[in-house]
Amino acid sequence: MVGKWGHRMPNACLESNWSSHRPVFVAFVSSSVMITCGVLTVLMSCSVRAQGTPLVRAIAERASATLHVRGYADFLVLHNERAWVTNEGRVELLAPNDSVPVATVPIAEPCGAMAVDFGALWVVNCRAKTLARIDLATNRLVTEIATGVADPSGELSVATGAGSVWLLSDSAGVLSRIDPATNRVIARITVQPHSFAAVFGFGSVWISTTGKKGTLGDGSVQRIDPATNRVSATIRVGPTPRFLAAGEGGVWTLNQGDGTVSRVDPATNKLVATIHAAVPGTGGDIATGAGGVWVRAKPMLLQLIDPKRNAVVERYGPPAGSGAVRANEHHVWVTAHDIHTVWVLPPRE
Repeated sequence: MVGKWGHRMPNACLESNWSSHRPVFVAFVSSSVMITCGVLTVLMSCSVRAQGTPLVRAIAERASATLHVRGYADFLVLHNERAWVTNEGRVELLAPNDSVPVATVPIAEPCGAMAVDFGALWVVNCRAKTLARIDLATNRLVTEIATGVADPSGELSVATGAGSVWLLSDSAGVLSRIDPATNRVIARITVQPHSFAAVFGFGSVWISTTGKKGTLGDGSVQRIDPATNRVSATIRVGPTPRFLAAGEGGVWTLNQGDGTVSRVDPATNKLVATIHAAVPGTGGDIATGAGGVWVRAKPMLLQLIDPKRNAVVERYGPPAGSGAVRANEHHVWVTAHDIHTVWVLPPRE
């Protein structure tokens, strides 16, 4: 059989720190079965998965490039075959075959998921509570727009679409619309409180609402019509949705409360699937592209959801704290800021 990290093993289950055979107690969980096994001095024979549950592969075996980036490389946005990443006091442009960044732009405290559009990189500066605009032709900071920031800790995202840039700018429930022609806020739209992440897709802006801190039943997605600057639908999803993605036929939320992924059908504004990814907890990221939905989280480094099956079909480890993921037709990029590593994966096999 194949072991947890993709290594060939005897008929046994193993969940250790890779470098030791200290006694451990392991619980494998899937949507249909829980299997528990003990490992004392000798590994005991057991089954490690239910039928249809993918084994965990080592991400290094799947990656076409592994980059070691100094600092705290975290949130990503892709630009053709390269990726911009937030870091300590700067944003950096990475290329798959370069061991050092190909461009660096100083920003006091870059945070959150960025966007590339209108010839610019858009990134939030959490220290100044502004939206920074970086010219992609010169890789220079053009301006910083006073917007406010819904989450000064940086767990948020910028969206672009319908000729505008969109940012949740107040945790009381404000979505700011910025005109890239003038670099001015042209509308402040009232949305539900505790809304932090935004994405554009299917002709609309979509935002996630976590609900009040300490509650698990208030999670929702709101759809905003850019023609009217009004909320056109509110859809209940899983508990504490934070990051979301639009594409591959749906709008997808990573629900930090229970580790599920919710799929919303943009044609009906209804929840149509709940995928049990088993990755509860803070942080993480979700992205669409390269033929799938990619989930980055602490308990499991990376998982791939097949949108045709609404099921996890690939899993990669070992866990390495939190980070981000982004995908396009060229590559899938994954960060792990705690170990200063960025992986570049080819599209789906």
